[in-house]
Amino acid sequence: MVFAHIKHRLDCAPRKPLRSDFDLYNGPDAPQDRPKQHKKAAVLVPIVNRGDRPTILLTRRADHLSTHAGQVSFPGGRADKGDRDAVATALRETQEEIGIDAEAIDIVGRLDTYETMTGFRIVPVVGLVTPPFELYLQKSEVAEAFEVPLDFILDPNNHQRHSRMFLGTKRHFYAMPYEGFYIWGATAHMLVNLSQVLRRDDEQKDGL
Repeated sequence: MVFAHIKHRLDCAPRKPLRSDFDLYNGPDAPQDRPKQHKKAAVLVPIVNRGDRPTILLTRRADHLSTHAGQVSFPGGRADKGDRDAVATALRETQEEIGIDAEAIDIVGRLDTYETMTGFRIVPVVGLVTPPFELYLQKSEVAEAFEVPLDFILDPNNHQRHSRMFLGTKRHFYAMPYEGFYIWGATAHMLVNLSQVLRRDDEQKDGL
């Protein structure tokens, strides 16, 4: 993957109307009711320029949080009334959570909007971050930050499908275990979306 081509591929990618937690369900265990109201949110998908080996910057949520404690996520969160758009939400939340200023991030596009079972509609905003930069973690929300090679994300062999029982129902989701980190759920699904977009040109060249 050539770093300079990422923006072009995002610009040219066809977009689904919506991706969601419900996409991997079929048969009798499929949820019957989808949320009727949706809360707006946005995340930043930070691609770090590490030369010929770019990475994705992810965070692990603090263990004491009341929701999604300890889970791997992108920096981001719920939209505020003062946010101009999804990009503004993603940049604001990124600065608050990990300390990277908007001026250090080159926004190059977005992925498909993602709907969660809990009623959030999340816009994944893709931004390029070039070192050097220093992280300042908001310890009340973020336990740690780490990077995953983009090559790992692009490899379909790492796009696993897992399931588990949750509150009496079986949940189905993508997972990408990486060096002790369990990347799963909406975050993993968005990374699958990113992989599909960035690999599309290569698949077409191969006649796939």
